[in-house]
Amino acid sequence: MLVAPVALGWPARAEVGELELAVKATYLYKLAPFVSWPGGIFSGPEEPLAICVQGQDPFGSLLDRAVAGQRVGTHAIVVRRVARLEHGSDCQIAYVGGSSTQSTAQALTATEGAPILTVTDAARGPSKGIVHLVLNGGKVRFSVNAARAEAGGMGISSKLLALATEVSR
Repeated sequence: MLVAPVALGWPARAEVGELELAVKATYLYKLAPFVSWPGGIFSGPEEPLAICVQGQDPFGSLLDRAVAGQRVGTHAIVVRRVARLEHGSDCQIAYVGGSSTQSTAQALTATEGAPILTVTDAARGPSKGIVHLVLNGGKVRFSVNAARAEAGGMGISSKLLALATEVSR
């Protein structure tokens, strides 16, 4: 069954600028319920789910406001800003912005096989994480690299895969 982003509570359209960034920020935490991480990723039921922003942060306070008070199951959502991503980074979701310290490609290579849902943005370059955000006809869309997710021990819900513009296996 194809589920529209609006039915999932996701904004359907975005204009260039702040609204586009707000939609992308919303996607970051709305992805979490559609991902299963390997056991032991959380030390306990109250440990927060961390969304990390690596390198250039296009969101500023938009992401912090979007996740305020949000939970995934028993896990509160927190935002961390990091200069570098590594295999053992304490992140469940990572927006990879790239920087002079660590490029997007370097961050993706460093996290290969890790249980980190990497999210990249076509506005920042062609390097693709597990989820790659694109703006198409004024709407934020995404592709999914299911093989990369599986390599990190993560499962992606068929509902999310059905919404993707492209799924790589």
